[in-house]
Amino acid sequence: MLKRTILIAAGALVLHTTANAQILKKVGNVLNSGSTSPTGSNVTENEAAGGIKEALEKGVLKGIGLLNKQDGFFGNQLYKVLLPPDALKAEKALRSIGMGSLVDKAILQINRSAENAVGFAAPIFVNAIKQMTITDALKLVTGGQNSATNFFREKTTASLVAAFSPVIDSALNQTMATKYYGDIVTKYNSLPTSFTKLDPDLKGYVTNKAVSALFDQIGKEEAAIRNNPAARTSELLKKVFGGKS
Repeated sequence: MLKRTILIAAGALVLHTTANAQILKKVGNVLNSGSTSPTGSNVTENEAAGGIKEALEKGVLKGIGLLNKQDGFFGNQLYKVLLPPDALKAEKALRSIGMGSLVDKAILQINRSAENAVGFAAPIFVNAIKQMTITDALKLVTGGQNSATNFFREKTTASLVAAFSPVIDSALNQTMATKYYGDIVTKYNSLPTSFTKLDPDLKGYVTNKAVSALFDQIGKEEAAIRNNPAARTSELLKKVFGGKS
């Protein structure tokens, strides 16, 4: 019964467009015959779960790769990290007195720090995927459009924050983002029109932004896995999901 359910779930993972109707038909044939996969090979419960894990790993690594590169944050208007909300008045004030270049340098280097940090996410996600049970994999497929992202959020957030914090702290210092932001804070706090003093600590703010962007990107990759079958590039994926979409 569990094998039949997992095969149904595996079919559901890649079956959300009219073009994929053929896959459902093939999975139906598997269930009717009780022995073979869409490609004619035997599929065990472990292989079915393995195929799901492999699809998720490919999506996660692709999502990370889109952020862990130059301009992954800075060149993306959706993820670009701007100054903290309580520093927007400072930005406006400094730009008005001709110090916009200082603000621009801080924003650029803050984003470079985030781009560098997300590269450390890969082993954390891969470890979470490897630890999935067959039951976990089944729940991710049948639990709704965001079930995999929510699973990763629950299992990896604490580890991501712990891994990102020291990396971002180091990167902020190496890229001079801490200095540039500190200069902004110091300059703004010295202005006679400054009534609210700013907090120069960036680490927590940038860490939260990086983690949030990462889960958003993972969510998009999950949607892609569910709605647009990826190429079956490995024998396991071909065996579980079929060789053609």
